Amino acid sequence: MRDRNFIDVVVTDVTLREYGQNVPSSFLHVFTPRTRIGIALKLIQAGLRNLEVLSCVHPRVAPAMDGDAVRNVAQGIGRLEGVNLTTLVPNLSGYRRFLDCDLGPDGYDHTLGIFFSAVETHNLLNLGRTIKETLEEYRAIVKDAGRRKIRVAAYISAAFGYRPEPDTEVLRTDAAQVGSYIDMLLDMGAVTVTLSDLQGLAGEEETRRLLETLVGSRDRELAGKLGYHPHHLHGDQGITNSMAAYAVGIRRFDSSIGGTGGCVTGAPGNQPTEGLVERFERMNIRTGVDLREVNNIGRFVEENLYGKISLFEADLA
Repeated sequence: MRDRNFIDVVVTDVTLREYGQNVPSSFLHVFTPRTRIGIALKLIQAGLRNLEVLSCVHPRVAPAMDGDAVRNVAQGIGRLEGVNLTTLVPNLSGYRRFLDCDLGPDGYDHTLGIFFSAVETHNLLNLGRTIKETLEEYRAIVKDAGRRKIRVAAYISAAFGYRPEPDTEVLRTDAAQVGSYIDMLLDMGAVTVTLSDLQGLAGEEETRRLLETLVGSRDRELAGKLGYHPHHLHGDQGITNSMAAYAVGIRRFDSSIGGTGGCVTGAPGNQPTEGLVERFERMNIRTGVDLREVNNIGRFVEENLYGKISLFEADLA
């Protein structure tokens, strides 16, 4: 058996955070903090060392992420050596909750995730303010986080475009602008920048082309700081796109058990963690993840969580 301490790619599982943001309040008796803690610990036992577990968003948007739930989940998972847990923060109010829930270095030592959209229309919809206003607020947050020695990870949503309605034109931000956002976030102090294809708009070639432009025009070290987060109605397409991203030098990938999750603004699901790990393993690319255990977790979650929330999509409609 290969040494799981040595890895070629970093796989971040986002099941708890993205799925949690979309669970209706009527199903919180199934998606309990105890359930989330159990899944997180199983994922860690399987070898995953990077998990997105929480969001400090308003409970009106994500009832599963209210203050008590955030505290309970953080406490239940605990502070684990060699495991990076990320909590997303959308604004100053969310940052205050991050601190109040003791998620900083003196507490549970979570990485603080900041995010915005590369497309103004989506940023206004998702965060309720312009990109400029968002970045101004994040500069203040990151400055304070740096003073407290809090790690910061950044996410650029809709980096591959955004379609407001099914039959409308795709709104895009050119590669140069996306690149300037990457440079700015790294200069602010972000340790990683993840690019999201919010609606699964890009195919394999378009994914390769944009990422190649962004990586090729900068220091090669940048590729190690960039992550790829594909959403797609079909998880296999997300995995195919991830292989294109790997080919141009990307080594960080987001996924979720069963491919579930998305965004409250209507993004489709994620690429499945178990499928992504299997594809990498077939290519002899080391993930540090036990594929058998991840498949077992997938079956456990399907039987004990997703199956019980059978009306999930209908409730969101």
